[in-house]
Amino acid sequence: MTQQGAVLQGYNNELVKCIEDLCMQKEELNKQIRQAEEEKNKLQHEIQVLSEQLECVCENLAQKVASRNELDKILAETEAAYMKILDSSRTLLNVLKKEVGSLKHSPDLKTNVT
Repeated sequence: MTQQGAVLQGYNNELVKCIEDLCMQKEELNKQIRQAEEEKNKLQHEIQVLSEQLECVCENLAQKVASRNELDKILAETEAAYMKILDSSRTLLNVLKKEVGSLKHSPDLKTNVT
């Protein structure tokens, strides 16, 4: 019986060692899980911060694009008005030249010039 008790004690010791090893593995996994959760939380926070920054940049960009579009419209209208002014000036100049030309050929102007 002592031999069976010794064998049984050997099995018991081995079983206790296996249980201790499993407990150590569990503790190591718990440590790794905590680290992974901390990393996950850190990354989620960074994503939130970056998302907020992205939202601000997008809003700012949209405002700038709207301002640029408004400036483009104003520039186009101003250039069109300026072209009309140039065209009117050219027309006025041509009319004025014709009037001056017809005045030079006028008999009244010739007699007063002498």
